[in-house]
Amino acid sequence: MPDARAHHPGHRIPKQLHRFLAAGACAVAILAAGCASRPTSPSSPSTPTVRSLPLSDEQSNSIAIHALGLVGTPYRYGGNTPAGGFDCSGLIGYVYRESVGQAAPRTVARMASFGQSVPTAEMRTGDLVIFGAGTPTHAGIYVGANRFVHAPSTGGEVRLDRLDGIYWSRHPVQVRRPG
Repeated sequence: MPDARAHHPGHRIPKQLHRFLAAGACAVAILAAGCASRPTSPSSPSTPTVRSLPLSDEQSNSIAIHALGLVGTPYRYGGNTPAGGFDCSGLIGYVYRESVGQAAPRTVARMASFGQSVPTAEMRTGDLVIFGAGTPTHAGIYVGANRFVHAPSTGGEVRLDRLDGIYWSRHPVQVRRPG
């Protein structure tokens, strides 16, 4: 398994999180074996598009690992790099581009139609979780075990939160998967 710290050397991921990811990857592999699809090649990182390509299980896990490696990066409205900080859509765009060479829409509103809708019971690592009724207001990357990585607010930093936590469980959520 690639070391997520290589993507952002200033932040270390605890050994427990590596075990969590390994267990999640195994579970995804077992579940996907029944309905495996043909892996696709990522688009060229130099010419990303906002078209939606199906992701392999390996690519989905790469997205989750990369997102986890950015936990602790400062929030910055409009930010889309580790050096400059991230807002929620900037984080998603950066992770998708760097992990699998695929561009994601730059706004949360456009992410609400990115890829295909997935029932929450069928979420897998790398899926987008989008919050808000009507016009969506926030988004993150699902990393397994009911957790997601996101850039939550001004003055904060990229963090790992639970979908069933006190705050997020009260917000309507939709799940989107490229492909």
